[in-house]
Amino acid sequence: MTGPIPILRVGRVLLATIQTELRDNVANAFQQDVLLALERGAMAGLVIDISGLETVDTYVARVLADTGRMAKLMGVETVLVGMRPEIAATLVRMGYAMEGVQTALNLQEGLAALRKKPREE
Repeated sequence: MTGPIPILRVGRVLLATIQTELRDNVANAFQQDVLLALERGAMAGLVIDISGLETVDTYVARVLADTGRMAKLMGVETVLVGMRPEIAATLVRMGYAMEGVQTALNLQEGLAALRKKPREE
């Protein structure tokens, strides 16, 4: 990947762990890198770990939600994990529901959610 956020392939799941604050240009590069990685492989899921984020502004919230919706259009389920209470409160206050993106408390629960998803359909 070309951006500062590592995107790892774990089986048929892409795992992106955000450990730096997402400035607008970094968020844009991250979104582009994720979409290119999804295009290259037959992925079943995308997990975005935001446990390293201290703050989320409206632009970053939109990029995360849009990335999940874009992945869904490409046939890939997205789970956002590691959301801190402050981030959740901020998103609710901003009116962001993260529609189209599943959430889970941590990485383990996020991977479990992706594993059981095909059986539910």
